[in-house]
Amino acid sequence: MKPARRGYEGIVATAPVTIPYVRYSIYSAHWWLGKALGALVHKAGIAKTDIDGLCVSSFTLAPDTAVGLTQHLGMSPRWLDHIPMGGASGVIALRRAARAVQAGDADIVACLAGDTNHVDSFRHTLSQFSRFAQDAVYPYGAGGPNASFALLTKNYMRQTGATREDFGKLCVAQRANALRFPHALMKKPLSLQQYLDARPITEPIHLFDCVMPCAGADAFLVMREEKAQALELPYARILSTIERHNAWIDDPMQMRGGWSVDRDAFYEHAQVSPADVDFLQAYDDYPVINMMQIEDLGFCEKGAAPQFVREHTFTTDGSFPFNTNGGQLSVGQAGAAGGYLGMVEALRQLTDQADATQVAHARIGLVSGFGMINYDRGICTAAALLARSQA
Repeated sequence: MKPARRGYEGIVATAPVTIPYVRYSIYSAHWWLGKALGALVHKAGIAKTDIDGLCVSSFTLAPDTAVGLTQHLGMSPRWLDHIPMGGASGVIALRRAARAVQAGDADIVACLAGDTNHVDSFRHTLSQFSRFAQDAVYPYGAGGPNASFALLTKNYMRQTGATREDFGKLCVAQRANALRFPHALMKKPLSLQQYLDARPITEPIHLFDCVMPCAGADAFLVMREEKAQALELPYARILSTIERHNAWIDDPMQMRGGWSVDRDAFYEHAQVSPADVDFLQAYDDYPVINMMQIEDLGFCEKGAAPQFVREHTFTTDGSFPFNTNGGQLSVGQAGAAGGYLGMVEALRQLTDQADATQVAHARIGLVSGFGMINYDRGICTAAALLARSQA
């Protein structure tokens, strides 16, 4: 019999910060991560030396890792983790940092994610992203996420009856949310007709199905509840988290993710159900993954997400608030920071710092992560249930 999982009582997440995204940047990833650290120190009213734990996620930090970054930032943490898991990084950083604080290995952990975007950064990242993906597409002479997600999207449409109009509804709703979010790079409204008429990239993927690479950084702090109270920082409580890697390995092509393996234990650990969740921040590099997460996290049956999409608005002031800041599809994808985008937005929602994107009466939020696409599937999945301090 497995021992019962320990809860996260007394451990909280706080001080969500975003370094505003830009399309291209001449600065290094180190600069963006340093700006995020500086913003954390300023927001929390602490000294850099008070931070004794560090989690880092970045693609363009290479050849450095979190270790090299400590010298660049002039830090000497007693606990350190480098999390190269793309869109799952934010939740996994929260998990690791929370357990480190709980165990006494660190008092305050800074979780940082950021990337630069030079004119050629994205091509270089793709060329070194995954040996498995390189080998899989070599005979076809094509690679990159657009081809992989076209494969996954076409298969999902064939299996479920999802249409481009269904994917478009999510993209249009996210753009409506993004118009309220000051850091979103997409500043123009998007209609369903504009979505449908956009130029094809790799059928059935069209322009507005794709995230726009950019530069930026996001970050947050993890500490004990009494420390946050002493610093007078609003915070969110951690109800439950899960992560799973390379789930459903016998499936010939991804139709479900690791969330579905651990979902029941996830909600049981938090003592809540999907019906209790007031908003969902899902990793959204392409709309098909939004639908998989809605299903695999228990908001509808498997294969029923297209109908679920038809029944909800997904806007901050409507039914089933979803990616309330616009998600990557309308904010931009700042490399590994994309895995933190939903986390910092959830923390803002649960501490009444979301301003124009605030969901009224939001008490419980779910953040879902998905990362490291290997041709026919994403390898990393993770999720966290968070609650406002008085919930």
